[in-house]
Amino acid sequence: MNIALLTAGGTGSRMGQDIPKQFIHVENKPLIIHTMEAFQKHPSIDAIIVATLPSWVDVVKAYAKQFGVDKLRWVVPGGATGQESIYNGLMALKEECSEDDVVMVHDGNRCLVSSEIISDSMATFKKHGSAVAAIPCVEAVFRSNDNGESSDQSIPRDQLFRTQTPHTYTLGKLLWAHEEAKKKGITNTAASCTLMWELGEKVYFSRGSEENLKITTMDDMMIFKALLKVKKDDWLK
Repeated sequence: MNIALLTAGGTGSRMGQDIPKQFIHVENKPLIIHTMEAFQKHPSIDAIIVATLPSWVDVVKAYAKQFGVDKLRWVVPGGATGQESIYNGLMALKEECSEDDVVMVHDGNRCLVSSEIISDSMATFKKHGSAVAAIPCVEAVFRSNDNGESSDQSIPRDQLFRTQTPHTYTLGKLLWAHEEAKKKGITNTAASCTLMWELGEKVYFSRGSEENLKITTMDDMMIFKALLKVKKDDWLK
């Protein structure tokens, strides 16, 4: 079984709104539903689990029913950190799923994850046993040792990649990583790829996209709204 584990446990403090960002409505539906629909529509995804704020668990279930997201099988309370939210989701899956089942961990506020990104993540996973969505860095990058005041070291950008989600592993591998993190005192690694790296695992990249943005600030929200309204011109390849 292929399962999408969506993390939606943040409070959205940087947005400065009255409700968590994942529940802000855009085009008459909450952000978390935009994300859930991407996995609902993908033929390779069999089930969805959402880890969210404890007081919003029933709201997520109600929204899923309202918008016809019938692949949603579990909604669990998230934790104080992204790492804890993922762990809570994994514990729920452990009760009903096989360790060979595939889990695609994805930020609930990356609403524009495309079918191509999901498919490429699955293909990379099948080839290497794991997959982390990533995009090449196109800007000139410098390292600063004085809080961004100056720099005397440029890092070749062709060596740099920005990771996104989804991160795809077997349930067993993710459970192993989180148990090892407990033993080693590794905390607050919201990115599964960072946790795997800290545990000595090699990271394999699948296709990401600039459109697969994480909505964290109001600027991100404005970009998301614009992307929803814009269609690619016919002449673009």
